[in-house]
Amino acid sequence: MKDFSVFDIIGPRMVGPSSSHTAGAVRIGLVARSFIKGHISSVEITLYGSFADTGRGHGTDRAIVAGILGVEPDDPRIKYSMLLAKSEDMAVTVNYSHEPTDHPNTARIKVTGDDNKSFTIVGISIGGGNIRIIEINGMEVSFGGDYPTLIAFYNDVPGVISKVSTVLAAMNINIAFMRVFRQAKRKEACMVIETDAIINGEVLDVLSNCVEEIAEVCAI
Repeated sequence: MKDFSVFDIIGPRMVGPSSSHTAGAVRIGLVARSFIKGHISSVEITLYGSFADTGRGHGTDRAIVAGILGVEPDDPRIKYSMLLAKSEDMAVTVNYSHEPTDHPNTARIKVTGDDNKSFTIVGISIGGGNIRIIEINGMEVSFGGDYPTLIAFYNDVPGVISKVSTVLAAMNINIAFMRVFRQAKRKEACMVIETDAIINGEVLDVLSNCVEEIAEVCAI
């Protein structure tokens, strides 16, 4: 028999109207925000499936923008996120696509920083405010953001995983889950590590400086 938590009964702390279309959308935006260091100059959002069909009424576009601005799912400022984006000089483009997708609540988000560096993620809202990130820059991944999460893009050569694990152990960070994704052998790979402790800037700096194979690293 399944054990139920309070979360299962009352759902997430959030501003309505929908846990999938609003709270989940905010969380996808919060993940997208993590990939840019510093000010985000522009955002392009493409909504698919139910997100595209009912997103305007549920405020899915505003919810994603709110997350990108760092606003949490229970913050009443979600409804004003477009105005907040304008005040922070962040250009926003929203597209509504009828292209079929595997999941009805799908969003593709491209975030670009002042240095013109950009990241594109694809996220799905799976109900109750829960999400999965299924793609980063065209690479298939899978994580939900329920734990502090380290994401590292690196050269797929022997020993990199061991180096990263050693750094985390030395900084007293325990690994809860780890998955590695790649498109081809010895090409670019992506390491997703969910941990029991928050990954701070010091950890990211040590990894960047000590593991030369890492091209990009960020924390959620």
